[in-house]
Parts: sequence; structure tokens; C-alpha cells
Amino acid sequence: MNIAILASGKGTNFEAIVRAVKKGDIRNVQVKLLVTDREEAFVRKRARRLKIKEVFIDPSNFSFREDFEKALVRVLVREKVELVVLAGFMRILSSYFIKKFKNRILNIHPSLLPAFKGVNAIERAYKYGVKITGVTVHFVDEKVDHGPIILQGAVKVKPGESLEEVEKKIHKLEHNLYPQAIKLLVEKRLKIKGRCVEII
Repeated sequence: MNIAILASGKGTNFEAIVRAVKKGDIRNVQVKLLVTDREEAFVRKRARRLKIKEVFIDPSNFSFREDFEKALVRVLVREKVELVVLAGFMRILSSYFIKKFKNRILNIHPSLLPAFKGVNAIERAYKYGVKITGVTVHFVDEKVDHGPIILQGAVKVKPGESLEEVEKKIHKLEHNLYPQAIKLLVEKRLKIKGRCVEII
């Protein structure tokens, strides 16, 4: 299965996935390319170091979101991409794109959805005073941080822990959970029934 990873930032999840594939933890998979919407994104350096093809698509070249996404789809089709993995891709995808890759787009979110959807989830959960937060890997649908949940993992927030300490624990969990979810999908062990994802 050919995978494309879409990212906008540092790319730690990108690297975790690529390393899991290279180690053989996820088999019958090729990370075909990284696509980013930010020219200066550090993830591009990671891709070069890991010898993964990378493509920058500049959103400022397009007047409308759908035009940007059409260009993105052309790249993915050309590379014969079968699975799209969002790893800190800071753009909301339209229904046009989601329909093109229905049930073939994954996302990771740093909270236990449906709590703390959207941006700055770790900080918002921390400031809210939660005792437990975590990570969610889910299919992407037409609503933000809403699609059927594949895997979740919990992180305890201990008294006196700093935000930075909680962030580190969450990122470590992300790097374990995301490759697991991709492995399950590639092995055809996920069955979607409405909002529920059954692992078979």
C-alpha cells in the first residue's frame, strides 16, 4: 500500500511512521511521499534525511481551497497513493478531498476525542485541569476531529506536572499509537460500522 503523509510542522509523527515502516513494524507499505503546505516546515528536512520524496504545494498560488486540493489530488493520484495520513497538517480538508479518499484518510489528535477538538488541545486540556488526557487516531470525515475512532490512549496528568512534561508524554504516545493504527488498516483489520470501528 502506498502512503502519503501530509504535514505542516516539525514532523515527529512523520518520522515515527517512516521509521516504523523501515524497521518492518508495518509491512507491505511504502511511504511514497511527504506533502507540505509550508515551505519552511522542518518536516521537509526530516524527509530529505530519511530519503522520502517531498512535495511543497504553496497555498498562496491558489485563489480557492478546492483549487489547492485539486493540485494535491493530482500529486497523490500520480504517485498512486492509497492512504493519506495527516500528521500535523494544519489545513481543514473540504468535502471534495474527503470524498476522493473516503475512509482512506487518517488523523491523529492530541486529546481523548470528543473532548478538546481543534487547535492547542494539549494546552487547553491542561489549563482545564483534567486528570487524564491522551491521544486519538481516527478516520477523517467532513467535520473537524469527528470521524470514527480507531485507537485511543490515555495519559495521566500528575499533580505539579508542567505543560511541557504533559506534552512530552502525549507526543511519545502519539509516536507509538499512529504506526499501530496504520498497521491495523494495512492489514485490513478495521471494520467501520457507523461511528464505531471494530478491530478484527
